[in-house]
Amino acid sequence: MGGPLKVCMVIPSYWARESKDGQRAGDAVYDHPTPLDEDGTLHRALQSLDILEDKDFQVVVIATATAGDIEDRVEEKVAGIIEKASSTADVDIKLFARSHLEEIHSLLQSWGMDEYVPLLQLGGYSNIRNLCLFIPHILGSDLAVLIDDDEVFEDTQFIGKAKEFIGSVVVDRTVHAVAGYYLQPDGDNRTVKERSPWMEYWGQYKVMDEGFDRIIWTEPRLKETPFVFGGNMVIHRELFTVVPFDPDVPRGEDIDYLINARMFGFSFFLDNKLSIRHLPPPKSHPVWVQLREDIYRFIYERAKLEGQVEREGMVRVAPEDLDPYPGRFLRSDLEEKIEGACQLLSEEYLMQGDTGGSEEALLNIELARTDAVPVSNPFRNLCELQERWEGLMEFTAMEVVRSGLMEIIEGKKE
Repeated sequence: MGGPLKVCMVIPSYWARESKDGQRAGDAVYDHPTPLDEDGTLHRALQSLDILEDKDFQVVVIATATAGDIEDRVEEKVAGIIEKASSTADVDIKLFARSHLEEIHSLLQSWGMDEYVPLLQLGGYSNIRNLCLFIPHILGSDLAVLIDDDEVFEDTQFIGKAKEFIGSVVVDRTVHAVAGYYLQPDGDNRTVKERSPWMEYWGQYKVMDEGFDRIIWTEPRLKETPFVFGGNMVIHRELFTVVPFDPDVPRGEDIDYLINARMFGFSFFLDNKLSIRHLPPPKSHPVWVQLREDIYRFIYERAKLEGQVEREGMVRVAPEDLDPYPGRFLRSDLEEKIEGACQLLSEEYLMQGDTGGSEEALLNIELARTDAVPVSNPFRNLCELQERWEGLMEFTAMEVVRSGLMEIIEGKKE
């Protein structure tokens, strides 16, 4: 992995219908997409690139719409933001949107490679993260730096730190990926300040803080980590050309990617000097929805761990290897945790006079036993996905193929 490292920073940006239109049935659900009639946080993030001392990298913004009928407007909106930011930024900023993806699909089909089209999609967190790996691959980058558009850079040395350890050997382990962490808006990096009884019982924030104390706030600076933050990840091409994000995980795709990487023998380290300021808009979803999403992903990831079989070149990962977080939620007592937390949350809703919320909280218990349980083996599915992903990476690494795709991403194709 020696020599100068070529870096590509990829920033997904999520956009929704205008505020007056709200969300319609069938629209994709993301944490806080920006309505088209608002400016959002993307320009602020791009402006913050100015403080970085090392500007020898490319930036690609992935414009993502919550609905197909607004994709053209989203592309136009994001293109305008990029143009405005580029007028003052000393960084090469490109746009990747639906039109670019459709051109790539057409090229793959013209080469008789229809099988790879489903791997490249603009919907769902994991699919968009896979584009965050595919685009740097096509641009010939050594490192994919994954950033979110609700963050700002405050450390002038961020790029230098992102490149500092990648590819080196630490305690007999090659550093294939480095995770940074978030600085919260108020400067206090505890997860949640006030916790109701259901939160205390569920224990997620307590365990997360325990993990942060153990991994982030202690020496040494670099250590293997059981958790990562999707908006501050640095992944080497030796990893991203082999292991994809898993589109079947409903959310929490960042930590799920770490699990995938470990299964295929790659290492993930956290650098406690690699920070970025996280300034997210408030979440609009009810608490029972947020808890439901966590229930689904923990059940899915536990099934992935339980479905492991001996396979050449792979490493068996146990819940204990992911302690304290998310490991504590991947054990046999998960259903007990779910039932107790949902009952307490239901009671909290009743005290607030919200019978609908109370019923939805209780429904989570039933869903955990039924709909949340994967119908097929997530581990076997991951292995099949990985083979296809590696095939896509090898095919698109061919010079004649890569150059055609690169023209699309760099905007040079007529």
